[in-house]
Amino acid sequence: MLSVIVETADAGDRLPALLGALTSAAVDGLVREVLIAGGGPPELLAVLREETGAELTPDLAAGIAAARSDRLLIIPAKIRLRPGWLEALGGHLRGGGGDALIVGEGGFFGEKPFGVLLSRATAAGLAQPDLKRLRGQLGRRAARLA
Repeated sequence: MLSVIVETADAGDRLPALLGALTSAAVDGLVREVLIAGGGPPELLAVLREETGAELTPDLAAGIAAARSDRLLIIPAKIRLRPGWLEALGGHLRGGGGDALIVGEGGFFGEKPFGVLLSRATAAGLAQPDLKRLRGQLGRRAARLA
């Protein structure tokens, strides 16, 4: 099971839709918990926390430290998960579940939003973690999931 950390720094307005998409992963038993890192509109966060059970953390480093699972899925709030993402993630995890890059839809100038699937130990090894640094930690060895 995974701990999902949603980094809200750049698109808190997309957070409700993303949490809705993560609900199906929780129902399928892939997601243990969801942590919202980085803040956002307090009223929205209070409602989302009440409706989804997500926990709040002040930033990504605190989210990594608070995660209860050894495997983390760290995604930005702006990501739009592609159709079939849940099946791709589930298959990847059942097949050994190594580090992976989760590629979303959208983005400007061909840049696709992405998230990372990695161990908590790898994520915690960075003094100031952010998605770009975590992606760099994965290197070219990481699988790419839809």
